[in-house]
Amino acid sequence: MRGELPSSVLLFKVRDRLCALPIDHVGETMRPLAVESIPAAPAFVLGTSMIRGTPTPVIDAGALMGQDGQPAFTRYITLRTSQAPVALAVEAVLGSRALSPASFRRLPPLLGEAGGGIVDMLASLDSELLSVLRLARSVTERALQALQGGAQK
Repeated sequence: MRGELPSSVLLFKVRDRLCALPIDHVGETMRPLAVESIPAAPAFVLGTSMIRGTPTPVIDAGALMGQDGQPAFTRYITLRTSQAPVALAVEAVLGSRALSPASFRRLPPLLGEAGGGIVDMLASLDSELLSVLRLARSVTERALQALQGGAQK
């Protein structure tokens, strides 16, 4: 998404943080499904769930972003990717929203790798800070690497 400003985003909560994904990166949202853990997976990989007949890695979005606090997942967000499917476990899905291009701000250079390079830009939404994520490719790559044993816990 770098360089692109999304016109519509899906709003959701990751722990207590307000986040968004470009709507075209979202496959669907759903209630959490059963997850089978994966031995030696990194902390951000909860395990694998069968979603629409496909084994799908489930990622704790908060752990991936380095957020503290106890998770209380109520929804999964599946990501549209050209690679393997991935689901994000999040605390709440708040709906979709069109955002004005004026509400977006690029990350300051000091924060360029904040959140593991997952946060692409910042925005304001009703005077609240909104972290716009670039997860579709980043999460898929990190999840696949983790599941192939390339990441350490």
